[in-house]
Amino acid sequence: MGDRIDQVQAAMVEYFGEDSRRIDHAQRVTAYACDLMETEPGDPDLVVATALLHDIGIREAERKYGSAAGNLQEIEGPPVAREILSRLGFSEPFITEVCTIIASHHSPGEVETDNFRIIWDADWLVNLGDECDTGDKEKLSKIIDRTFLTRSGRQMAKRIYQKG
Repeated sequence: MGDRIDQVQAAMVEYFGEDSRRIDHAQRVTAYACDLMETEPGDPDLVVATALLHDIGIREAERKYGSAAGNLQEIEGPPVAREILSRLGFSEPFITEVCTIIASHHSPGEVETDNFRIIWDADWLVNLGDECDTGDKEKLSKIIDRTFLTRSGRQMAKRIYQKG
């Protein structure tokens, strides 16, 4: 990663502080996003910055509303991400696209870009095991086919969750 992307990661870690669960989630989503970009088109710096910051609104959502619901993260995340990226000197178009994706990262169909699809799939690659019964292979296959937006994401999900 470039120096500025390393700075985004450091800012995310600093922001979440002792919340190792949120830091770990962001880092896992980022790793999957990087894996997906091996076969899917996307802007590497933008995708990595967005993956690192996609859930940055959770703390504010919990503070203001007592909830980490996805729609609240979409409201609270962009201002926090904008402050971090502005402080680090990213361009306005870059910041705007990151914030647009964060503002819709729980709402497929609102943003139709390759960068969004990679973030969506990377987040689901992490969340699928937590949010779905992975024991029912037939049901799981239908969820994967319906949920993932990229061919690579579907293939990775099947490889990870439909072992054996």
